[in-house]
Amino acid sequence: MDVIALVGPSGTGKSHRALWVAQKNGADAIIDDGILIKDGKVIGGISAKKEKNRIMAVRRAIFVLAGHASMVREAIAAAAPRRILVLGTSENMVQKIAKTLRIGTISKIIRIEDIASKKDMEIAQYHRLKKGEHIIPVPSIELKPHFSGYLIDPIKSFFKTSSSKRRRLGERSIVRPVFSYYGKLVIDDSVIKNIVHIVAEKIDEVYGVGSTHVQHVVNGDDDLGITVSTELVFSYGHEITNTMETLRSELCYEIERMTGMVVHEVNILVKSLHVAPAAAPA
Repeated sequence: MDVIALVGPSGTGKSHRALWVAQKNGADAIIDDGILIKDGKVIGGISAKKEKNRIMAVRRAIFVLAGHASMVREAIAAAAPRRILVLGTSENMVQKIAKTLRIGTISKIIRIEDIASKKDMEIAQYHRLKKGEHIIPVPSIELKPHFSGYLIDPIKSFFKTSSSKRRRLGERSIVRPVFSYYGKLVIDDSVIKNIVHIVAEKIDEVYGVGSTHVQHVVNGDDDLGITVSTELVFSYGHEITNTMETLRSELCYEIERMTGMVVHEVNILVKSLHVAPAAAPA
């Protein structure tokens, strides 16, 4: 099984062009916003567009919610696609999805700006940001059981007096997610710093936590994730390397679990060692 990806900022038309990209590149399955699509049908997963806020939507899209990844892995194994197209807002995001779903490395990355004009992307962002309309590359009749009450484009009757006048079912449907109406949700960097302190201070080998910095990875108006750097005081006498690797993994997991943000890097600087005073002679 081969894996390719389509990458671009949120709302620039990736889902609208997903079928065209898949067909051009011989992909018979698509992973988009938490769902697995094959032959125009949703065969696994739960759409991020059904979540009630953006944070939960991001977590759903990157398959970190409990049971979601295993559900889609089973669907992939049963469907046995030849090539999967993964959609994401950044290269890091699609790599994370591929790793989480255990579908192998991504052999080719296609960028939205290479297949869509600036004007096309501006129109797509207008429909996303101003009208709250999201595209799913699946016919609306297939989406009906999954998105009852969410569909914008109505399903019309197929039965006309002449077969030549029958409405052909489109390959894309428009939905309006609940979270489109919740306004803007902002997580202050101080929250990330608090998570770092709480997680680090639970480790016995860490004597203290120093300054912590949060840097945002930005593409235009789209926040693609964060890089976290922190300084620690380590207790003398303990093995540093393995402890710090464990801490990095725990920090990455907790920040993504609690905030839904994509963590690109966690950098740890062991700034000094704390040596406990010798015990007084009896």
